[in-house]
Formats: sequence, C-alpha cells, structure tokens
Amino acid sequence: MKAAISTTAKYLPEEVLSNKDLERILETNDEWIRTRTGISERRILRDPEKATSYMATEVARMLLEKRGICADEIDLIIVATMTPDMIFPSTACLVQGNIQAKNAWAFDLSAACSGFLYALNTGAQFIESGNCKKVMVIGADKMSSIIDYTDRSTAILFGDGAGGVLLEAAQEDGYGVLDARLYSDGLNGPNHLLMRGGGSLHPASHETIDQHMHFIQQDGKQVFKAAVMAMADVAEEIMQRNGLTSETIDWLVPHQANQRIIHATAERMGITEEKVVMNIAHYGNTTAGTVPICLAELDEQGKLHKGSNLVLVSFGAGYTWGGIYVRWQ
Repeated sequence: MKAAISTTAKYLPEEVLSNKDLERILETNDEWIRTRTGISERRILRDPEKATSYMATEVARMLLEKRGICADEIDLIIVATMTPDMIFPSTACLVQGNIQAKNAWAFDLSAACSGFLYALNTGAQFIESGNCKKVMVIGADKMSSIIDYTDRSTAILFGDGAGGVLLEAAQEDGYGVLDARLYSDGLNGPNHLLMRGGGSLHPASHETIDQHMHFIQQDGKQVFKAAVMAMADVAEEIMQRNGLTSETIDWLVPHQANQRIIHATAERMGITEEKVVMNIAHYGNTTAGTVPICLAELDEQGKLHKGSNLVLVSFGAGYTWGGIYVRWQ
C-alpha cells in the first residue's frame, strides 16, 4: 500500500518584510525585485528567542489538531531544514519534545530547498514498508538567520516559513505518493550555493564572522541556469514515467525560488498558468518550506479532490533536485 497525505498545515510569521522595506537598506527597488524574481514581500520571524523548531512545532500541532489525533500516535517525525536550531540535537527531536510525541523517533534531513521532497519520499518508504503508520514530514527554515541584509543578491530572495504533511497508508490502491525521482550533483553544485562557516571545516571564529562566512552565498547566474534545466527535466520525466499529460495534471506544485524558473517548468510541461501553484509574491523563497506551504494552501482553499494529480518539483543547494507524483485520495 502506498503512502498518502492525510493532512496538511503551514505556519508563516506575522511580520512582513516588503520590497519597500528593503529599499531603505539596499540599493534596489520594488520594480527591480518583482521583475527578476516575482517577489513582493516575505515573512520574517524576528523574535531572537524563536527559531526553526518553533515554526515546525506550530505546523506539527496543527497537523495533530486537524487530523484529530494525539501526539502519542505519531511514529516518526522528519524535519527537512538547512537552518536547524543547533547542529545537534536535531530540530526534529526538539519538535518531538515540544509536542510530547513520546512514541515517535525523529531526525533531520538536509537537502536545502529540495529537503521536503527528499523527506516526503523517505517518509513514504516507512509507511509502505509497514514500519510506521503515521509519519510527520515538515519543511521549515528561518532563512533570515543566515541572510546578509547588505547583500542584494540574496537578501531579496528569502523568507521564513514552515509547512508539513501527515503521511498514512492510502485507503485505496492507485492513490498517494506514486512516484519519485530524486537527484544530486555533488560534482558541479557545491561551490555555487553554500554557507561556508559553521561546520567542521570552518567552525565559528572571529575570522569566519569577519569574512561573513555564516551567511548564504550563491552564484546567481549559475544557480538559475541549473535550476531551470533540472526542474523542467524532472517534471517532464515524471510525466513520461506515469503517462501524465498537460490535460491530466491538475496541479504543478513547484519550489518557489524564482517566478521565471516556475514559468519555464510549466512551459516545458505544457500546462497553463491556472494549474501552477505560486505564492512566491507573498512569501519569497522559504527553502524547504515552499512546497508544503503550497500544498497546505491548496488544501485550505478546497482545491484538492480525490484523484487530483499533483507534480511536485524542487531544486536546491548541492545541487539537489527532484520530482514527486502524488494522486490525492
């Protein structure tokens, strides 16, 4: 039996950081940002006492409430994040403690913006094997904690947010997480999108702080070029492997990195704009949070029905990328 998404949830901080706000601290303007990225504003978790685990915990609590179950019923919690509260313990263990899921085990998964897709496929395997009955998969990132707000190339792109799903066994054959194609390119990708400081290679020091090594760095042109090709390629592959057409696909749920990348993917798939989920204008790139936030919004708006065909695609640092086919139950 396949794993199916039984519940969705999202959390976005209340504080809005608009393009107009960024104009005050950066040499940029609203039109320039919107034209190149599609972003008008993003959410920021400003409270220094609240980190990624706070947002992930809010999602976990909503999943429990919406599903009408207690935390004791959760078997596994996977948190996809590139901004963990700490290197260890895992953010997932912090979430487990916060919701008192005493019967679960928990771990983090690191695949940057592709983290949620990696985690969703991983969680699905535990359902399919019969090892777990209820798996929480959460994508969450406090990107504001690793952004240099004097760097225009990254400051305009990212926001904070979290989303998640509850996985359970599909009620019928032919529904749920039906296919996944996941990739990475550690030969060509690592040096184009990264954070150099904070790990065992460059542990925190006066030098690493002075050199801004604890902020995200990217070669925007290289990342854009790779993302356009990878997301479009994997979306087309998912379609071909599963006999999907532009008519039979109900929703493309893409990573919200850049509006132009999303449009290029949709064009390759031959689907109309009405079938593309896009909230990048309001939230920016919440990295591992983008896809589950999109799913939660579709669900909240009543746009998901039994048999809806969804193609989820993403691309991130590493490089990592992938696509997943979900048939809604």
